[in-house]
Amino acid sequence: MSSSLEHFGFSRRDALRLATSGALGASLSGWMPVLARAAASSPATAPKQKSCILLYMDGGPSHIDTFDPKGTESGGEFQAIDTAARGIQISEHLPEIARQMDKITLLRGMSTAEGAHPRAKHLMHTGYREGVGGLSYPSMGAIASAEIGNPNLPIPNFVAIGRSQGAGFLGARHAPLVVNDPARGVENLRPLVTEGQFNRRFGLLEQMESAFLKDYQVGPGTDHLTTYQRAVEMIRSREAQAFDLSKESSETKAKYGAGRFAQGCLLARRLVETGVSFVEVNLGGWDTHENNFARVKALSSQIDTPIAALLADLKNRGMLDSTLVVWMGDFGRTPKINSRGEKPGRDHYPRAWTSFMAGGGLKGGRIIGKTDEKGGTVVESPISAVDFMGGVCQILGIDASKWYQTPIGRPIRIVDKSAKVIPGLI
Repeated sequence: MSSSLEHFGFSRRDALRLATSGALGASLSGWMPVLARAAASSPATAPKQKSCILLYMDGGPSHIDTFDPKGTESGGEFQAIDTAARGIQISEHLPEIARQMDKITLLRGMSTAEGAHPRAKHLMHTGYREGVGGLSYPSMGAIASAEIGNPNLPIPNFVAIGRSQGAGFLGARHAPLVVNDPARGVENLRPLVTEGQFNRRFGLLEQMESAFLKDYQVGPGTDHLTTYQRAVEMIRSREAQAFDLSKESSETKAKYGAGRFAQGCLLARRLVETGVSFVEVNLGGWDTHENNFARVKALSSQIDTPIAALLADLKNRGMLDSTLVVWMGDFGRTPKINSRGEKPGRDHYPRAWTSFMAGGGLKGGRIIGKTDEKGGTVVESPISAVDFMGGVCQILGIDASKWYQTPIGRPIRIVDKSAKVIPGLI
């Protein structure tokens, strides 16, 4: 009998429990609906929930000097090199990523509407322009936490390694846990008193908070209690070990390379492996108004090995199809080199730029969108910020047309209805 139950996703231990409780008496007929539900949700039949790793290039990387090389047409100094995907070339300073290009879909048709850093960051993270309607909009990480996150996971479903946008009107439950230094993980995870003392103190705090909220139903009070509850739940969990990079082998660490971004990529892989639905890894310094070429070369060396290692690692662990990896920034940089300063650079340019996606079930080795010979105008398949947000939701299995009810009673779609399907993405 136990072997029949195992077919429905029950272990021998489960079968023994049912037997001793009298459930496996003369008939199983009353238990058939239960068995059917178990079979439908068992690991053997249920589709694996997707997760997302966002690699955010804070400041806006030059598309012309990274993933859409134009050479001397735009004052470029870098050579273009072939990649693992036939017909696709990228910057010579990204040789390791070039070897993983068969896993990557380049989106060279990005054309967005904000050229100022704070507003562009908000737009690219939320799909909405900052301040529209007087609302604080949730970032894609908060939306992923709310829509595909595991509510039973004792660590947050949204982790930001470095800076990120917040949860907006979705509240503290879906706000990011910020990790400033991936090598140190989450600090203060161990109580400084005995477990009994800790439990008594937290119990007293909960009583005080609950009594306050009973008399004063205010959002900040609820958020405060939620934050404390999340922290305590994480302290008590085994899953918190995912933040400890010392548990990785020296060989694996060497593949990712040195530096905070490299460690952030490794930590991101550990977190999605543990069940976290969204991890953002931030790398600043891409605002190259001056000394563009030297700075882009140095920054490229920081991302090349870690990103290539992350894609290969996810593939080798059987996680790439269920993990969407997104690379993007605020916007692109001007095709024209500016004449300011001793070491000229490139200025803000949202009109035409490049992002990429990999994994998540996407076919790699492709280009969607095209810019002209100078990289200044999208001439094929333009992709707006709203289109991009809709594409991320589509890949992750999030219903972009779903409406949220904000705290002030205003209905807001996850992605604005103006979003168009990105041709050929899926």
